Amino acid sequence: MIKQTARITLGIILVIIGLIGGLIPIFQGWMFGIPGLIILADYFPPAKRLLDWAKKKAGINKKENE
Repeated sequence: MIKQTARITLGIILVIIGLIGGLIPIFQGWMFGIPGLIILADYFPPAKRLLDWAKKKAGINKKENE
């Protein structure tokens, strides 16, 4: 339970840092936002859908590689 809560908290913090980084031109927000979404995708279906959409747009699809 504590490990799950810590992972969710870390994911949320990374996404927030990523959003802030998107507003600051010098700071690369995607370096924090994407790992945050990857962590949150295990627990929240909307985050998983967003991650799947981003993978599809980038041409990275796990099902095609297998």
